[in-house]
Parts: sequence; C-alpha cells; structure tokens
Amino acid sequence: MRPGYDIPELLERFKKGQVSAAARLITILENGGIDAEAVLDGIFHMTSNAYRVGFTGPPGAGKSSLIFRLTKKFREKDKKIGIIAIDPTSPFSGGALLGDRIRMQALSDDPEVFVRSLASRGSLGGISNCTDEVTDLMDAFGKDLILIETVGVGQSELEIAEKAHTVVVILVPESGDGIQAMKAGLMEIGDIFVMNKADHKDAELAAMEIEDTLKLKKIADDAWRPRVILTSAKEDRGTGEFAGLIEEHRVYLEQSGLFLKKRRQILFSRVKNALMDKMERRLRASESVKNIMADRMDDVYEGRLSPFRLVHELEKIVTIK
Repeated sequence: MRPGYDIPELLERFKKGQVSAAARLITILENGGIDAEAVLDGIFHMTSNAYRVGFTGPPGAGKSSLIFRLTKKFREKDKKIGIIAIDPTSPFSGGALLGDRIRMQALSDDPEVFVRSLASRGSLGGISNCTDEVTDLMDAFGKDLILIETVGVGQSELEIAEKAHTVVVILVPESGDGIQAMKAGLMEIGDIFVMNKADHKDAELAAMEIEDTLKLKKIADDAWRPRVILTSAKEDRGTGEFAGLIEEHRVYLEQSGLFLKKRRQILFSRVKNALMDKMERRLRASESVKNIMADRMDDVYEGRLSPFRLVHELEKIVTIK
C-alpha cells in the first residue's frame, strides 16, 4: 500500500458523503494496482443505481458545452449529476489537458454536481482505462446520472457503447461530420444523434442526411428508433428536448426489460476486458516469454517458423493463476 493511503478511513469518509474523500479515491483508482482493487471491492455493492450516458463524436463538436447545458436542465429536476470528462493526454508530458474542467467550472459551486477529468493516457477507445471504476465510484456516491464524455478519436469511439446505457453521438454540420459518422460506425451505436450548431446554414440538411441514413437500418417494430435532434449549445436551443430524449430512452429500456440486459452486457464486457488486460500485463512481465521471443524470433524473421507456431510454443508456458 502506498504511504499516506488509509483506504478504510477514506471509504468511511466517502460513505458519509465527503467530496474530498471521493476525489482522493478517484486518484487511487487512476493509479491502479492493488489499492485500486481494494477501493472497488469497498464500493461495488453500493453501485447499480445511476443511469450512465455516453457522449461521443468528433473533437470540436461541442460535447462539453452541451453537457454543461444538459446538467443545468437535469439539476432543475433535482437530479444529482456526475460528469467524467476524458481529456486527451499530452504526448510530451503525459498529463491531461483540462479544458473540459475549465469549461465546466461554473458547475463547481453546486454540491450535487461532481466533475472529474481523466487522462486518456493513450487508450484507443477515447476513454481512460479507469473510466468504469470512476463511474462506479460516482454511482456509489449517490449520483442519479453520470455523463461520460469521450475524447473523440474516430472509429475507436465505439468503445463507449460498452459503458453507457444511452449513447449520444454529437455532430456539427461543417467538415462533413455526418459522412465521418457513417464511416466510423457511429451510426450503429448511437441512440440519440445531436446535430449541434443549429444556427449553421447547413444544419437542417445535415440532420436530414443522418435521418435518411438511419431509415436504411433494419429495426424491429418494438425496438428503439434512434432520434435526431438539432441543438445549439451556444444559444441553449433544443437542450430541453435533448434532456427529454435521454429520459425517454431510459423509460424505453426499463419498460422493455432491456435495462437489466444492458447492465449485464456492460458488466460482462468489464470482466472480459479486465481479464484480457491482466493476461496481457502478465505476458509482458514474463521472463520465460521474453526469453523464448528473443531466441525464436530470428526463425520467424527468416521464414523457418510461422508466427502461429511460435504462439503455440508460448502457449505451453502461459498459465493463469
């Protein structure tokens, strides 16, 4: 255990609603390792109450601004909000660029809004490796809604679909975002499509293109049909309707029985990904694997041994304990 981390004491303060304890626990979760596992063990039984909404889309689409507006709308309904803003990691320092937190600074005076920025640290999914754990912590801290904003990095944005009950794709009419969304596969995961900057001259046409594309999808009669909405975060237009669509999707999931199925899919994905991550780290740390790779790669380079045959040799020494 790292010096200065009294996890049982922090958990007790956390359960009493102390924000400082929650912030410290998030730092522990970000650092990973045994301490992070101890924190998750201590809070996991308190989870499964919050509704999780993921926001994805290209950089510059206005995700942070819309989340700011949405938070205001949900607070009017007395919802307790957690916001996780994933920031791109600096390639030079390894630190996150905390622009999202700066933009949302006006929310910090509200004790029922908890904003936390996390560094993506090279994760290809536009999210942080500890996003799930931090979401759990905000859930256990009593938040009703947790809003998760991805970096916006192209095709790998699809990972957010494994972490949220409702997936929102935010686009803007310029730069051909609609076409990019189709190429990236975002059309397959979005429950709500938001065409932001509604005052732009091409906004309505771009929204119609998205709607036309969605009509080509084969959707069962009783399935959720993705919605398309025009908004302007700058002018606070359409944000009330936007908040209503999120609630409408939640009601649909609950009434159709898909909410529990979605939760189970999220948890299954977490266990699978955690297992794969642990196996990868164990393989990277294995001296036996390193030695065989060093001895046998020349055979692969020179065509005497196929990559698959080398993998079969490595499998013989790999065990899961």
